[in-house]
Amino acid sequence: LVGIDGEKHTIAGSAKEKGVLVIFTCNHCPWVKAWQDRTVSTANAFFDEGVGVIAINSNDPAANAEDGIEGMKARAAAKGMKYPYVVDEGSVVARAFGATKTPEVYLFDAEGELVYRGTIDDNAQKPDQVTKTYLKDALTALVAGEPIPVSTTKALGCGIKFQDAS
Repeated sequence: LVGIDGEKHTIAGSAKEKGVLVIFTCNHCPWVKAWQDRTVSTANAFFDEGVGVIAINSNDPAANAEDGIEGMKARAAAKGMKYPYVVDEGSVVARAFGATKTPEVYLFDAEGELVYRGTIDDNAQKPDQVTKTYLKDALTALVAGEPIPVSTTKALGCGIKFQDAS
């Protein structure tokens, strides 16, 4: 997958000693925008704790120009992403994962086992009313070597605007 830095990245290559967080995201979705500050700050914090992170944009930029590479570069810079933000050409990776929403996250442990899949938390629109921090809780447990408290939640967000597979 080619990143906004022009380099090729892989999910396996993005993993660190504790595991890897895969974030299916984009730039235009109001759900992504509502969660983006929490998503990036959480991902950055755990990136520093030994969890690799890769953000994947599987949307077709022809469906929304904001999802093109220039929008990706601007978003990553504005939000201070410490991890790769890559293009999923042909939406191949999203299809392989079964991802359908943005945002949708997949957390894998150091052995490559899926330990959490789903949403960020229980309130995209009102950060001050969040009562369940699903992703943060899963990451905290992973780093501590403890069982993941909730392994699956329903991803909420915009449908991925799949590109034609080439």
